[in-house]
Amino acid sequence: MGPPPVIVDVADNCGFVVRRMAETKASSALICNERAEPIGIITEQDICRRVTFSCDPNTLATDIMSSPVRAIDADDYLYYAIAEMRRNKLRHMPVVDLNNHVVGVLQIHDALTVAASQVVDQIELLTHSRTLTGMKKTKAAQVEVATQLLLDKVPAPEIQTLITSINNDLYKRIVGLCMRQMQDEGWGSAPVRFDTIVMGSGGRGESFLYPDQDNGFILEDYPDQQHADIDRWFIELATRVTDALNETGFVYCKGYVMATNPLWRKTISQWCKQISQWVGKGSGMVLRLGDIFFDFVPVYGSGELTRQLREHVTKVAREPFFLREMFKFDQEHEVALGPFNRLLRDRLEGPQKGKLNLKLTGTLPLVGAVRISALANGIADTQTLKRIDGLFAKGKLSKDEQDYLSGAFRHITNLLLRQQLRDFQKGNPVGNHVAMTDLSKREQDMLVDGLKAIKNYRKNLRLELTGELF
Repeated sequence: MGPPPVIVDVADNCGFVVRRMAETKASSALICNERAEPIGIITEQDICRRVTFSCDPNTLATDIMSSPVRAIDADDYLYYAIAEMRRNKLRHMPVVDLNNHVVGVLQIHDALTVAASQVVDQIELLTHSRTLTGMKKTKAAQVEVATQLLLDKVPAPEIQTLITSINNDLYKRIVGLCMRQMQDEGWGSAPVRFDTIVMGSGGRGESFLYPDQDNGFILEDYPDQQHADIDRWFIELATRVTDALNETGFVYCKGYVMATNPLWRKTISQWCKQISQWVGKGSGMVLRLGDIFFDFVPVYGSGELTRQLREHVTKVAREPFFLREMFKFDQEHEVALGPFNRLLRDRLEGPQKGKLNLKLTGTLPLVGAVRISALANGIADTQTLKRIDGLFAKGKLSKDEQDYLSGAFRHITNLLLRQQLRDFQKGNPVGNHVAMTDLSKREQDMLVDGLKAIKNYRKNLRLELTGELF
């Protein structure tokens, strides 16, 4: 945003407003009430169309015009005109032909709209009313925007970040909408401060087209005797939020990782105690829960409670025993690379037989290993690429390892996102399997190189954590 415009009082007259706008070279003035709340606006157009002349009507136009005037040739490129207008702070510029005759006028907002037409189209696709119906339209438009960006060669991780940002914004709006509905229905406002968090791919900023729900609440501490009333309020909110999310396009989590489950709805003290217990126990279901949880980020609230919990996790989750057990648990996620670096395909009977599961045997082995390394080294970032960069900065990865692992992640996510968009366009179920025939020889070679890098990294991590070579 720019600096505040001219602000005037409700008692000020038009002559004063025009003088203030002229003195400050402002294009608008806001009229505010005694509480400094804006109740109206006067623009240059209003001055021209609705305010009387500030000089004699018989005054010659040449006496008040700005001169000389900058013009642009009709056969110049648009970007040159935009640069000239921005550089000289012009909103209008005459367009002339070879004889210097006026053939039109260029306005900066029209020029910028044309220059950024695709971005503007995408904005319009993703911008709807703040009702549940409007948010459903926004969610559905992600596919079209992702397709456009992929065709423009935008890297898949950047598209994932955009998709995740839109998803997390929808989370925020849905929580706010449900809270307003509850207040209107007599439930009152939130009894204590809280943050809504998302976990898994949403927390990493790595969502594909149709992520399910992985969410929870972090509540500020409150007296035990108030638990029944406070928890009743948050159960109601959690139910409304998860139902609205499901209606919008975020399907219910099959594993019940949602704020409706008390396991994912706790006070900050309870969360910290639970994480400490997980780290101390480090077995069975605890490891599965930790694998889901550790990538959490806030999507609603001040984020302060989430920050406190992240600090606690970063501090206690460095326990070697726990990380070793996490890695052992994560060993089921091995890369799709067999002897002689042959790509391993899905052998299960069904429509995906013979295809590559590039999530289960591609991204997940890397994401899981990098997460464990990040926890071991006190890296608070949740995005996989940022964690890789953080490990390099701490000297835990060589420059070549950083390059190979980052490249592998980008390549595999690109193949996955491309396949999901193709599946959607063909009306097929959107999944994580890619047929070998859909990969060029170069893409297969790059995939093999990436999977080799992931496999070697996991081998080194296994040695570091367990002392086992194989």
